[in-house]
Amino acid sequence: MATAGRNPMSADSHARIPRPGDPRRAYCVGPVTRLIFVRHGESNTTVARRIGGHRTCSGLSPLGRLQADRLRARWQEAPEFTADVLISSHFQRARETAEIIAPALGNLAIQVVDGFGEHDPGEQCDGMTFEDFIATYGERDWESDPFSIGFPGGETLAAFHLRIGETISQTVQQHEGKTVVVTCHGGVVDAALRQAMRAPSIGAFDIWTLNTSITEIQLARPGRWKLLRYNDHAHLAGLDKETLRAAP
Repeated sequence: MATAGRNPMSADSHARIPRPGDPRRAYCVGPVTRLIFVRHGESNTTVARRIGGHRTCSGLSPLGRLQADRLRARWQEAPEFTADVLISSHFQRARETAEIIAPALGNLAIQVVDGFGEHDPGEQCDGMTFEDFIATYGERDWESDPFSIGFPGGETLAAFHLRIGETISQTVQQHEGKTVVVTCHGGVVDAALRQAMRAPSIGAFDIWTLNTSITEIQLARPGRWKLLRYNDHAHLAGLDKETLRAAP
């Protein structure tokens, strides 16, 4: 009796399996390329409610350092993979996160890659409080047009997504078949997932990547990514979700 759906052994399905000599076959066996994104710990700029570009980033808050400590301890107590490469964006909060977790990754040298930096607000907006930004420029539309100017003098979302895509492509080429840990930012994880899933660059859905959470993707074959986990933050159990702010 025939079952519903496509026969996995049909000619169409069988044709999808790379045969000997097909260059795609190399991506189906042997070492695979894995990118493990770690969002930085809570930052001082977040606590201060400021726009934290690379110019004014002052690193991790005490809670942010504790979050990174928890992740290091998790991986030291129960290793989940063997890292070959440790990359950080050039933001101080990402570099400090990489420094804290490095002992759990064999004390790999940290490679700083500017391309994994967060969406750049530009010089005139970097460091502004959220309240001052809204008072000066008003509420901005971040969802209808990726080519519009969100941060006056800063990077458009379209340019940001292009930069992240190019940086991921270069990383995969340079570290093919390796497991690469990248300490970066919520916006970077968002862009990476949207591109891996071929989803719209803005809108359609929201994701909320927590500090020091783990997101892992694997290159299944050229142009096809496999999402292995998103926002894994089991090591944060019992910690405050954020630093309490003094009442204004």
